[in-house]
Amino acid sequence: MNPKRLVIAIIAVFLGIWVTDFLIHGLWLQDTYKATMSLWRTEKEMQGHMGWLMLGQFLAAATFVVLWARGFAEKACIVCAVMYGLFMGLFHSANTLITYAVQPLPGDLAVKWIVAGVAQAVLLGLLVFFVYKPAPKVNGAAE
Repeated sequence: MNPKRLVIAIIAVFLGIWVTDFLIHGLWLQDTYKATMSLWRTEKEMQGHMGWLMLGQFLAAATFVVLWARGFAEKACIVCAVMYGLFMGLFHSANTLITYAVQPLPGDLAVKWIVAGVAQAVLLGLLVFFVYKPAPKVNGAAE
């Protein structure tokens, strides 16, 4: 593993999550959230929980990058990165379906979360592919 690139990739993916989450939830789905306000915390409550949200995004970024670095980066190609992102997005979407089953969410919101989540994960797969590089090999072994 390449510790320096690992840290850089975690930061890059964390920023990627933050930016894409803002685009998805802060802009694209804003009207949907306003129409379903009874399902969500108030704006003040959400601000009070922002640290938890950021921690969750950081945990997702770290997990995403470490799994890539330990299992896929060594023989990675762009197609591998897209497939990694696709399957990570589908894995995350399972939770969306479970949430839809137990919480009174509009069906179109669940579909939008799934579509956006898979697209986001594919983009993050490409990002980690371009940012994280395995440690160089010396005499056939990684440093």
